[in-house]
Amino acid sequence: MFRWSISLLLLTSVGHSAQQVIGPRGNSSKPQTDWIWNQLHCWEGVSEPKQIGKIHSVWHEEGKTKYHLEGEGVGTIFKVDPNTGDIGVYRELDREKKDRYTLQGIVINKTTLMQVGTSTKFNIQVLDVNDNAPIFTKDPFNGTVAEMSSKGTSVLTIIAHDPDDPTVDKHAKVTYKILSKQDNFYINAMTGTINVNNPNLDRERKKDYQLIVQAKDMGLDQGGRSSSATVHISLTDINDNVPFFQHKQYNYSALESIPLGAAIGRVKAEDLDEGENAKILYTIERNSMFQIITDPRTQEGVITLKKPLDFETQQLHRVGIEAENPTPVKGKRYKTRTTLVIKVLDVDEPPVFSQSRYIFSVAENQHDATPVGRVSASDPDRTKDPIRYSLSTGMDLFKIDVDGMIYTRKQLDREAFFWHNITVAASEMNKSNSISYTNVAIRVLDQNDNAPTLADNYYPHVCEDDPFGTVIQNISAVDKDEITPDVKFFFSIPLKTSNFSVKNDGNRSASIMVNQVDFNQNEVSKFSIPIVISDNGTPRLSSNTTLEISVCSCDRDRNPINCSHFAALNSGVTVTTLLIIFLCIIVTTILAVLIVRWKVQRQSAFGRLVNIPGEIREQLVKYDEEGGGEMDTNSFDITMLNSLRTKGVQPLKMTDCAPVYAQVRKPDNDMGSVVQMKKDEADGDRDGLPYDTLHIYGYEGSESVADSLSSLDVSSVDSEQDYDFLNDWGPRFQMLAELYGSDPYREGLGY
Repeated sequence: MFRWSISLLLLTSVGHSAQQVIGPRGNSSKPQTDWIWNQLHCWEGVSEPKQIGKIHSVWHEEGKTKYHLEGEGVGTIFKVDPNTGDIGVYRELDREKKDRYTLQGIVINKTTLMQVGTSTKFNIQVLDVNDNAPIFTKDPFNGTVAEMSSKGTSVLTIIAHDPDDPTVDKHAKVTYKILSKQDNFYINAMTGTINVNNPNLDRERKKDYQLIVQAKDMGLDQGGRSSSATVHISLTDINDNVPFFQHKQYNYSALESIPLGAAIGRVKAEDLDEGENAKILYTIERNSMFQIITDPRTQEGVITLKKPLDFETQQLHRVGIEAENPTPVKGKRYKTRTTLVIKVLDVDEPPVFSQSRYIFSVAENQHDATPVGRVSASDPDRTKDPIRYSLSTGMDLFKIDVDGMIYTRKQLDREAFFWHNITVAASEMNKSNSISYTNVAIRVLDQNDNAPTLADNYYPHVCEDDPFGTVIQNISAVDKDEITPDVKFFFSIPLKTSNFSVKNDGNRSASIMVNQVDFNQNEVSKFSIPIVISDNGTPRLSSNTTLEISVCSCDRDRNPINCSHFAALNSGVTVTTLLIIFLCIIVTTILAVLIVRWKVQRQSAFGRLVNIPGEIREQLVKYDEEGGGEMDTNSFDITMLNSLRTKGVQPLKMTDCAPVYAQVRKPDNDMGSVVQMKKDEADGDRDGLPYDTLHIYGYEGSESVADSLSSLDVSSVDSEQDYDFLNDWGPRFQMLAELYGSDPYREGLGY
């Protein structure tokens, strides 16, 4: 319903109050009230034209002036009667779009159309009508609340706004109400806050709720306008459920050959909670064979193997499994339990050696088939099949029998290899694919089969003035056999009398000392002393060697001054060094000879390309045209070709050519056939130079009786024609005679 409240207040507006104005009759008067109008207002929603008020001005004269409005909506929404000043509304107004219009009233002279007097401004107020329902800020609304929340727990607050004028009655007073039939939630009618009504909300039973909520204006009064929106409420999880197994026992089977760490099976404890509250922690009760871990993606318990399974030892395993939440359930921890039964399946296992690695020893130089050691393997299966042995490596030195005993195939030499590593394979007699391997290390024990020898090549010298007992050389010995701390070497000189003696130092070394004095290198320049070196092994072995001692003249420090034999040896130039030097000299000499020969051959090959002085006597002739008796012959300087023999091949330089022949008369005989034969001879000469005189015949006149002389585009055959007769034809054929005739100088060289 609409309530109309119109107050007719007579208000005045004074224009130009500080000015003297001219009255309607043109008389001067004092300032006065020149406009009178009612307070203007209009209800929104009025669709038909309606008068809302009247304006009056003292400047208006009937028939001479008229009223005029200016401002927003004038002429479309608002109109004025020009004679009476009545103002009417001609279109429906909407306060929610615009609630006030400001207009200006003017009096205009009808004749001059000019303003008369002052103008006035006035407002037209749009009055509110309850024509809008409340509008929700969103639709739908979404809220969450933890399950099992107590009654009165706030879930969310919904908000709706009414665009009507809040100052008019209760047009914008909004109240809320739940339209859905349910008793789990309630709403505060004035604030729009939704609260929990049922404290036993269980997410595991129902997670989502949907409410229809109404917003109505006019407060708690009856009537008014309303709208509705949807509210979605979801329950969030709390850890209020204990995990549980669906079965009291889970059965699995596993091969006994399954590797350590492999997964045997999975179990799953169910939990009605979600997220962090549904995480499960699994444990195994008192068992060292298996372990269980939680799969973080599926929350399953994965059973893995910690120790090897053995069908022959235990065929069935019972394992207790417990599951619990890591976080307490309602402040307490609860566990659930189940049993795993794991059946071990038999696998045909390969033989098992009694040791993972064997170490044996055998003495060197033993006869063939000497026993080394025995390996042993057995079948771990219940069948206990017999085992056969074979060697995978080391078959060239060892062999193995059916009982696993290893023997030598040949004598072993510790000095060549003192350890041998071989691989032994064991397989079941009736199953060739069931094989296992083990490593056997065989140490070769030493026997005293090598005599000691000098450790180095010694070149001692004795000075002519060395006194008795002078040590002239310290020597030591080595032995290919194994040298232990107990091994000792003994040095001796097997001569009854000697100029020198040997003293054993006790550390496998000895000293050579002088037994006489007054040596003279002019009488004896060198002594050859036999040395016997023996060891203390079993059997005792010894070796004989000769020590060459040079006699020298020495300074005070026993440095040799004059000792040619010693100098050559002491300089370090051994026989091996001399051989190496000699071979280097031979190789260097051979390389030098080969290089010289190569250079000579290269110069000889180049010499074939360049004639010796006096040989190149031809002229390079170009025949541009031979018409009319060959009157246009041009000659080129032969120095081009001669320069090759002195300077090598040089870039060609063209020189000016001048005619060298006067007009000649053709011979009576057939010159063409002569030239053709000469050309064939030149083409067939394989020993001639490749850059011999080149004749170019660009054009031969029709009067020429000779064929083309060019040898560029025609084939040729060998020719033995002699052209010495050209020398008898006179000066006119001197050029051809020089080109094709014999040359005594060339013939003398054999060309």
